[in-house]
Amino acid sequence: MSKAAETPTQLKSSSLLRSSAVVSVMTMLSRILGMVRDMVVASYFGSGASADAFFVAFKIPNFLRRLFAEGAFAQAFVPVLSEYREKRSFAEVKQLVDRTAGMLGLILTALTALGVVMSPYLIMLFAPGFHDEPSKMQLAGELLRITFPYLLLISLTAFCGGILNSYGRFAVPAFTPVLLNVSMIASTVFLTPFFAEPVMALAWGVFIAGVAQLLFQMPFLWKMRLLPRPRVVANDPGVKRIMLLMLPALFGVSVSQINLLLDTVLASFLQTGSVSWLYYADRLSELPLGAFGIAVGTVILPALSRHHSTAKPEEFSATIDWALRMVLLVGVPAALALAILAEPLIATLFLYGAMTAHDVTQAAAALQAYALGVLTFMLIKVLAPGFFARQDLKTPVRIAIICMVVNMVLNLILIWPLQHVGLALATSLASMLNTGLLLRGLYRAGVYTPAPGWALFMTRLILACAAMIALVLWLNEPSSQWFAWDWQQRVWKVTLLVCGGMAVFAGTLFASGIRMRHLRR
Repeated sequence: MSKAAETPTQLKSSSLLRSSAVVSVMTMLSRILGMVRDMVVASYFGSGASADAFFVAFKIPNFLRRLFAEGAFAQAFVPVLSEYREKRSFAEVKQLVDRTAGMLGLILTALTALGVVMSPYLIMLFAPGFHDEPSKMQLAGELLRITFPYLLLISLTAFCGGILNSYGRFAVPAFTPVLLNVSMIASTVFLTPFFAEPVMALAWGVFIAGVAQLLFQMPFLWKMRLLPRPRVVANDPGVKRIMLLMLPALFGVSVSQINLLLDTVLASFLQTGSVSWLYYADRLSELPLGAFGIAVGTVILPALSRHHSTAKPEEFSATIDWALRMVLLVGVPAALALAILAEPLIATLFLYGAMTAHDVTQAAAALQAYALGVLTFMLIKVLAPGFFARQDLKTPVRIAIICMVVNMVLNLILIWPLQHVGLALATSLASMLNTGLLLRGLYRAGVYTPAPGWALFMTRLILACAAMIALVLWLNEPSSQWFAWDWQQRVWKVTLLVCGGMAVFAGTLFASGIRMRHLRR
């Protein structure tokens, strides 16, 4: 019996398409609730000073979460864990899990304590434009003290999720973010009356969510006999490899998040509402990214890691090729729809309570700029695993540094004529460069070679997108009409546009010859 066969929890046999669909459905549920959350927040707080203060206080731990948890740690931990599963005994896998949990928990606890103590200074660093508004600065600092521990809780949650993903249990980690949205909605609706500053309820909602998300995953790990028992062993070779891989991965996998944070810093200098406009636009632009881009990237990373550790270069290349086609199939029509329907979507989701038509127009302009980068945001999520599965950190780090510099330069150029829209546009342009350099790197390294059939695939995709655009433009109404309608009319019309566009797109693909068997892997 091989060492791998000794593991009591073998990876479930499942196609990449089926696994991606499971993650996508769970993530879509989370994103839909996220939209509901943002609708509630917009209704209660609009785009005023308290909303700006909360979004900054939430963005800082959320940004660090994506770097440490979903970014650097996930991309460093999963390949090493997959290698242990393939080549070592279950006892050694469990030891790696325990020791990684101990070291990660120690580092994160120290970082969280430092973040809570340094909250006012972090606000000064990440939102220097608040300096001229002392009340907003003070409020943001108080909110950050409550939200910062979310970093510790959600990073440990991501650690647990990485274990589950490595063993093919994709649904549980994908469902977990739902709890954040439920918690924030409930806190906004039920807790705001108990605070002198109502937005404090949102901060406590974030903290409660972190606790709930971590506790939710533990029973599943216990059932797999992989519930971590933290042990701090700094010289463990597996832990050292993970920690060394994490350092450059901080840049390599999370460039888009770093760019978005830079947007927030510069937006804090613009007129009140700019931070909120960018936030609402970013939330919508991330819907296809979260619903499918991240799903595919999550599923292919363990597969790529196994192909690399078992020396199957053909399978490695074929997996990347499949992922690229799937992302294009979803990302291209999604980007086009967001660009064309920016104002209708923003109005339908957020034009309530304190939100105004002017806020909708400004947020929609930012969404159109983000839409240019939606496809490339998604492609980054499937190209980066091609490097991390091979434990190649140098290439993505180099690319990350280049793209961050380009993004900052573009920010400084475009912010003057375009204000907050210029920041969104700069982020999209930098993501395009990031995607191109990652793809070139994989091709030059000889680990990815395009499979036959790309010309026919792209022709079919273009025809389907053209048919979708024609229908949407025919059915759409002027912005003034959307602002005049009540919420029921807006919901009905946007549902018609979205469902009609999807039906025409899928129908055209089918008529052009694409069948389900062409999408499976």
